[in-house]
Amino acid sequence: MRNTKLGLFVIFVLSSCGSSNENQTQTTFYKKENISQKKLELSIEASGIIEAISAVEIKSKASGEILLLGAEVGDFVKKGSILGQIDQRTPKNILDQSKSDLEASKVRLQNAEAQFERGQELHSKGSISDKDFEDIQENYAQAKSTLVRTEVSFENAKIALDDTLVKSPVSGTIISRPVEVGQVISSPTSAVGGGTILMTMADLSKVRVRALVDEIDVGKVSIGQVVSIKVAAYRDKEFFGTVTKIEPQAKIEQNVTTFPVLIDIDNKDNLLLLGMNTDVVIEVLNKEVSMSVPTMSLRTRADIYSAAGILNIPKQKVDSFLANKVKGENFNKFIVIKDSNNGPELQWVSIGESDLQNVEILTGLLENDIVFILPSKSLFDYQKRFKERVSASFSIG
Repeated sequence: MRNTKLGLFVIFVLSSCGSSNENQTQTTFYKKENISQKKLELSIEASGIIEAISAVEIKSKASGEILLLGAEVGDFVKKGSILGQIDQRTPKNILDQSKSDLEASKVRLQNAEAQFERGQELHSKGSISDKDFEDIQENYAQAKSTLVRTEVSFENAKIALDDTLVKSPVSGTIISRPVEVGQVISSPTSAVGGGTILMTMADLSKVRVRALVDEIDVGKVSIGQVVSIKVAAYRDKEFFGTVTKIEPQAKIEQNVTTFPVLIDIDNKDNLLLLGMNTDVVIEVLNKEVSMSVPTMSLRTRADIYSAAGILNIPKQKVDSFLANKVKGENFNKFIVIKDSNNGPELQWVSIGESDLQNVEILTGLLENDIVFILPSKSLFDYQKRFKERVSASFSIG
């Protein structure tokens, strides 16, 4: 589009500078173009960084010395693999004690139950007082309660011993390991999410690019669009992904506003590593259209008069054409000037997709129509002022 404007400008300037005679014929600085079938393509460029789609923190709920770490950073581990072992001595002692307490509680309950049955019989015969029978009942209730507590303690002790052996919950690659063998860890488990992180792992067969797209372009991005990705490590290789999410919270750095766009990529060969910088090209338009015109042929109410003046269309004719407001103006309805047997004519058109250079025509034109392409009003005004300055300089000379 910029090159076209520049070409029109150059034609006008050359015609202005080459003419010192006001009566000399004015050079035409517009062109005509047929309605044509075109493939509209438009892409957005951005930069991003590769990250894991999801990462799992492997924690130890047990406290004590780390005796074993079963994997290093970069290792691939399968679900159920042993990743760590904590000193089991204290949890094992607690389990043994809990087991003994449980056995003792069972014996006490058996004795209390027998006393209760005997006391119940004696109380029904009046052989013991109500007070004595109440004491027997209370002792029996306490024995049952003690058994429940010791059962819970025993189960918790078994869990604590099991927690000293850390297993992988999923298959994946170890991406960090902040601890070492011999390190003593303290893992309070009373809080939600408690425990010491031994490792972090992720499935790297599929990774994600977090690309930062300029706020001007983010409206063109949608879920499912195809993305081309390149990294410095493999400049001759092109990776492909798909837009999966557009985050709603903007990022502002140095007065530049961008939005994170997440792109998922298959990484079965494990070539893409976490933290790699990427160059991203998002294909936002790839469409074959039956009718299209150059974007520069579209006019609005604001600049149609200048364009009409270039083509000698009477102002009264333009006023009549613009008498009624058209729904969708400046949104999907624009004005074009088409050629006809009677000379240039104004015509409202409905537009569709655009690749910034050309735009799809939905209604308002026919396949054999020809449209005029002229500079914008701002460029026309600038050219006019430039011509006046050049003419003035010739006059002074």
